[in-house]
Amino acid sequence: TQTATVLMVDLSWSMALRGSFQAAKKVALALHDLVTSQYPADSFYIVGFAAYARELKPHDLPLLQCDEYVLGTNMQHALLLAQKLLARHDAGTKQIIMISDGEPTAHLENGQASFAYPTTPQTIRATLSAVRHCSRHNIAINTFMLDESPYLKAFMDRIARINGGRVFYTSPEQLGEYILVDYVQHRRRRLARRA
Repeated sequence: TQTATVLMVDLSWSMALRGSFQAAKKVALALHDLVTSQYPADSFYIVGFAAYARELKPHDLPLLQCDEYVLGTNMQHALLLAQKLLARHDAGTKQIIMISDGEPTAHLENGQASFAYPTTPQTIRATLSAVRHCSRHNIAINTFMLDESPYLKAFMDRIARINGGRVFYTSPEQLGEYILVDYVQHRRRRLARRA
């Protein structure tokens, strides 16, 4: 069985301020190495997101930096880009693994990022609409969250209820272990079910 995965990495400035960015970057490199060496039939993409989302190549990661002059955490744009990348695959399992430390604070309006902090109902609606779009295409969204505020937990629970994916709350120090172990264990369970 094949798995197509998009790793969505939050590049917003708060990730650097809280010391989470380097850990997320290391996880992206490690997961890429794991997939390409152990599961060469799988497909793996990386999407970075702040005010806007963009596809990243593995060779971009070592020099990748957060941009302190760009404000926003645009999960909506990242989810839409991830769904577009996964649409290239007709068969197999499709999943998004999202690493972030906060709620969405930006969304697209007429192709432009609209930023507001605290987050607005418009941003929440746009983000949840993108979650529903992924869900309609049978894409699981598994989130590894680096903060545990009550508001953020409530928002992540809404995503999980809509999508059926899972939410993990972890620290930068444990992030790599959580994601790599979860990827391998989940893949083994899928293989066992098909055997």
